[in-house]
Amino acid sequence: MADVNSRVQKHRAALRMAGLRPVQIWVPDTRRPGFADECRRQSRLAALADQTDTVLQHLMDEALGEIEGWTE
Repeated sequence: MADVNSRVQKHRAALRMAGLRPVQIWVPDTRRPGFADECRRQSRLAALADQTDTVLQHLMDEALGEIEGWTE
């Protein structure tokens, strides 16, 4: 076990020497009860916003139109 810990420490030290640092990220637990229902709820809200928020849709269309090489 000590050998594994030593290798991990050396690997992490090498990464730090390369200018990297560790970052911890917390993400939703997809196994949690109700997760799929919440996804559906938020998806419906996003779809509704796409249909009803014409100001936002116009802004996004303008931004997309400014991307070099964009053609319809």
